[in-house]
Amino acid sequence: MSIRSESLLNINPNKQDKRFSGNVKDKPISEYYSRLVFNDESIKKYLMKEAYEGLRNAIENGQKIDLKTADFVAVGMRNWAIDHGATHYTHWFQPLTGRTAEKHDSFFKLDRHGNPIEAFSGKELIKQETDGSSFPSGGLRETHRARGYTIWDPSSPAFIMEAKHGKTLCIPAIFISYEGDSLDLKTPLLKSIHAVEKAALEVEKYFDPEVKRIVPNLGWEQEYFVVDEALYNARPDLLLCGRTLFGNASARGQQLDDHYFAQIPERVVDFMHDFENDCLTLGIPITTRHNEVAPNQFECAPNFETANIAADHNQLLMSIIDLVAKRHNLRAIIHEKPFAGINGSGKHNNWSLATTAGKNLLSPGPNPSENLSFLTFFINVIAAINNHAGLLRASISNAGNDYRLGANEAPPAIISVFTGDHLSNVLKSFMNDENFDGTNKGILDLNLEKIANIQRDDTERNRTSPFPFTDNRFEFRAVGSSVNVSNPMTVLNTIVADQLVIFKNRVEEERKNTEDLEKAIKTVLRQVLKESNDVIFNGNNYSPDWVIEAEKRGLPNIKSTPEAYDEYLTQETIDLFERNHVFNRNELQARYNVAVEEYCAKIDIEARLVEEISKAHIIPACVQHQNKLIDNVKGLVNIGLKDEAEVQKDSIREISQRLKNLNQYLGELRKSRLEAEAEDEMRARGVAFANTVKPLFDKIRAEADALELIVDDRNWPLPKYRELLFLH
Repeated sequence: MSIRSESLLNINPNKQDKRFSGNVKDKPISEYYSRLVFNDESIKKYLMKEAYEGLRNAIENGQKIDLKTADFVAVGMRNWAIDHGATHYTHWFQPLTGRTAEKHDSFFKLDRHGNPIEAFSGKELIKQETDGSSFPSGGLRETHRARGYTIWDPSSPAFIMEAKHGKTLCIPAIFISYEGDSLDLKTPLLKSIHAVEKAALEVEKYFDPEVKRIVPNLGWEQEYFVVDEALYNARPDLLLCGRTLFGNASARGQQLDDHYFAQIPERVVDFMHDFENDCLTLGIPITTRHNEVAPNQFECAPNFETANIAADHNQLLMSIIDLVAKRHNLRAIIHEKPFAGINGSGKHNNWSLATTAGKNLLSPGPNPSENLSFLTFFINVIAAINNHAGLLRASISNAGNDYRLGANEAPPAIISVFTGDHLSNVLKSFMNDENFDGTNKGILDLNLEKIANIQRDDTERNRTSPFPFTDNRFEFRAVGSSVNVSNPMTVLNTIVADQLVIFKNRVEEERKNTEDLEKAIKTVLRQVLKESNDVIFNGNNYSPDWVIEAEKRGLPNIKSTPEAYDEYLTQETIDLFERNHVFNRNELQARYNVAVEEYCAKIDIEARLVEEISKAHIIPACVQHQNKLIDNVKGLVNIGLKDEAEVQKDSIREISQRLKNLNQYLGELRKSRLEAEAEDEMRARGVAFANTVKPLFDKIRAEADALELIVDDRNWPLPKYRELLFLH
């Protein structure tokens, strides 16, 4: 029995682990939501009033927590965690790997008399020392200088992770070096949030002098594939690099458009129920699930949250999806392009700015033409994107996203903004200082009995745009499915903060010429809009004509990840991050180094796997099938059916020629890989992997995929696309 046949026996497994979701079955979500989070309700219950107010002041107003308050919080947090069965605690942080990390310490201690106790101090809550030597630092510290610190982030609530035999209190934290340099993705995100909050607050005071605080909000949409675990384990490429390096397209893929929003397969919806329940108990407000366009592709999405907590929750969700899928004998694939010829997976980042009083600064309102606050923030975000399109492209660049961008409904690598026709007309009239009734009159009356009339939204949805405006937010659609959202959000927050500071300075200069504040704001806004208009494109971003048009407009078309990463080291980028106090020059250089090293490592792994799978799996299967054909030809000739053997001979010739081509390309691949690995200069190594190693994957795959159509299906060593994508 083949590996693929054996895997079919696992389609309806019974050994699912219900330890998490079983205790919330049939209960309303409101009864168990955030049950394992040290949330405001728990803080009130376990902390004295003084400590509670000190913690809330830190969360809401940014005040530093003193050691006395930390001691009280630590005692309350420990008691809460122990009451929920936790025995250990950890600082949960996000190093430059893009994943999460943790080191567990026990509450158990011995007092000075040797008596066992459970203890947790404010000092331990605030700081946990870790060995930073094996985390990527990009040169920020020497190997023998290994000390690093994880420091509690009070703005993101602690939570408890359950395992089969224990529970651990997880305390969100930043990760810094001994010298204080950022070694993680959370620290710069927090700095960028502070920068955009401060800049937006100063601008919004033009319109609302009483405004107290502004926060960036984020709602991500997570796309992923699900496949049977046995099939997954039989694919070395999926197992080790998250995508299929070989595989002939299934006769049926997504061309019928019948998977999108279709009924979710029963086995998958059972898995979804379990991972959603786990997410909800951990305070992740997940609300949406559906089939995506590609077969076996799905999406989930939560309510909007503040950007820092949303980023933490997305990292946590990806871990939970992986863990729960395994309990169902499934594997979740969160790679940008796991299968060729069908849609890849993204992570659409819906971003907005809002006051703590609930006003969305990007909400057009009933008449956006008259909403000067909206126009101010709307136009300045567009300007920020126009001024830093290359940097935004760098923020979403990685090895996986290079396979996805511009293919099968993914947005192209050219960063542009979609505003929609209605808001485009609003901007045009504003630019020309023309009277324009911007009230949305888009009532849809279908003239059907019982069917209500509805109000059209201000904007259409543009799936081809990397940065469309939708209703009351910008949707950064180009972000890849596997990444930590902190990095693109750090860039977006920073460029918007910088643009708002520039705008305010220009308004103040203009006010020297007029006492009319509104007139000064409109004058500068028209200037900013004129300077940024080239980045607005409301057409089809997939069209080849757009590439030509974008070049005429001077928009960057950065096609590969190593080329995109150059944007991190331009003087303009360094100045941008330094004046907004998000990164210093050394931190940017370090992130560049880490990013290029990761890119090279991933392409190197893929190259080695291409060679290994070709030589150890595909070629032996082809030779075996060819030998059977040769024996068949000999048998036919022996009984006088020489002419009847021509079909088999044609197959033998094709297999021989394709194996010859395959072996030639494999030789070129090995040579190119070794030459790329030998490059001393980091950028040259990245360019070599991108331009000389990676292109050979397609040549090798073309030969192997053609052979897949010839070799006896029973002997083909890898699960095929029809099995991976259509067996639920």
